[in-house]
Amino acid sequence: MPPVLSFIGCGHLGRTLGRLWSDAGVFRIGDVLTRSPGSAAAAVAFMGSGRAVADAGELQAADVFVIATADDRIAEACGILAARRLVRPGTVVFHCSGAQSSAVLSGATAAGAAVASAHPIRSFADPDAVVRKFAGTWCGMEGDAAALALLEPAFAAIGGRTVRIEASAKTLYHAAAVFAGNYTTTLLAIARDAYAATGIAPDDALRLLEPLVRENIDNVFRIGPAAALAGPVARGDMATVARQQQAVSDWNAECGELYRQLVAHTQALAAQRNKST
Repeated sequence: MPPVLSFIGCGHLGRTLGRLWSDAGVFRIGDVLTRSPGSAAAAVAFMGSGRAVADAGELQAADVFVIATADDRIAEACGILAARRLVRPGTVVFHCSGAQSSAVLSGATAAGAAVASAHPIRSFADPDAVVRKFAGTWCGMEGDAAALALLEPAFAAIGGRTVRIEASAKTLYHAAAVFAGNYTTTLLAIARDAYAATGIAPDDALRLLEPLVRENIDNVFRIGPAAALAGPVARGDMATVARQQQAVSDWNAECGELYRQLVAHTQALAAQRNKST
């Protein structure tokens, strides 16, 4: 019989994993404790199994606990499990934070449980869509050997691809994802706004940007960042770069400074490109 998995916190990420694991027969869903009874009930409904509980006093023992709360609540939630003696030798406790390491679960470690962090590297904004497309998702993992021995096959069973990381490098690991995901979005918003400052409607600006961005991203993953680099820096046209930086600074001083800082990093990438060619 599959082990029982209970949730402390069960937002978009938690309920998506729970649904996938329940459907695949990897885990049986146990208790679900969230910030409100309503959200716990909604998570149980989405997963198709489990028991919504109103407070920590209703939690029962489980084979595995996943803490899928906000980062700053993970240690507190783990402490609650330890204080109620719900974790013991043989129990696995893990969280899904990209920024925190498994060390934040020290309360469970002290009780003899095996701990880990398992971070799926994708957005969970639309759980229904992620359920359909989770296969192939990379998951950064670190922690105790006993916990990873359970979790790596569990993620593989729903199509996940796991990569082990060092606990001490967890913050930098997460920052890499922020660069690729969040800050790419920020840069695109700046590009849209710059186009809008030239008189192009914002919606039209996004449509104008789309083919350029998609082609660049495709090229990065097909031939690598250095080979995919194009534009004035790659051509060594620094006179154009200087004019652009001034124009951006005149429009928005902070964006002008960001442009300046990106030039240096782009020059370094261009040097790699030129060396390889």
